[in-house]
Amino acid sequence: MEKAGPDRPDGYSVSLLCRALKISRSGYYAYLAARPAAAATAREEDELVAEIRQIHEESRRAYGSPRITAALRRRGRRINRKRVERLMREHDIRGITRRKRRSLTKADRKAAPSPDLVGRDFTAVEPGTKLVSDITYLPTLAGWWYLATVIDLATREVVGYAMADHHRAELVVDALKMAAGRGALKPGCIAHSDRGSEYTSREYRMLIRELNLRQSMGRTGSCYDNAAAESFFGLLKAEIGTTVWESHEAARADVFRFIEVEYNRTRLRKHPVYGYVTPLETRTLTAHDLTPAA
Repeated sequence: MEKAGPDRPDGYSVSLLCRALKISRSGYYAYLAARPAAAATAREEDELVAEIRQIHEESRRAYGSPRITAALRRRGRRINRKRVERLMREHDIRGITRRKRRSLTKADRKAAPSPDLVGRDFTAVEPGTKLVSDITYLPTLAGWWYLATVIDLATREVVGYAMADHHRAELVVDALKMAAGRGALKPGCIAHSDRGSEYTSREYRMLIRELNLRQSMGRTGSCYDNAAAESFFGLLKAEIGTTVWESHEAARADVFRFIEVEYNRTRLRKHPVYGYVTPLETRTLTAHDLTPAA
């Protein structure tokens, strides 16, 4: 028997094998010619899947195909979303589905609510003109840990936040003070929240007046009237992934990292003008666009 090779696989002639398999000789040679390219394509796809997995892990397994596609493009890859969707489906790479949360809102029936100045329009053109605020709870082995946030609707940046083992008025006051210090709030900026007693408290309303803001409130029991703030908490709990923290300190560290390192600086969100950008990038781009030409 002659030595095996491209013309004599396993020592048999190509003509004999092609007749036995009922394929053409030209088809066989075309297959051989395509093998290097197919191997190169397979290697490229393996590298792409590894990069998709890396981005997915860095996002705490939260990103779906749209944001992973955007992240790949930011890295210089020219790729379409359908290909990313296919690879994620084939390799069982999935974004996180958010779970519902229990509301903390307890209205003070003696306090008069402020009017709703937002009307479920959670958009703003200029930073520092419209804020949304809310409180959530985080379960720890040491007891509940509470987080109050203030989000700028123009950028979706968390400009203020505070954490404590209570949710008294001082918690939301501290969060708004941080927002005032770093958010470049404009006079008359709308500060929207639910009708929780923390937001109708004397301390909070005094700060609203001192900062020359306009207070706004949604209806009691309607999560849609403060949907942007609710959405952020759903995102935070889904992407952090922790069910119960070991301590208040562990919860504080995780929340700080999520807000300051991951959400504000690296998490991509689709902006109607700028495409997929982070909250801080949105602030920079908006500031540039709103700066009058010299």
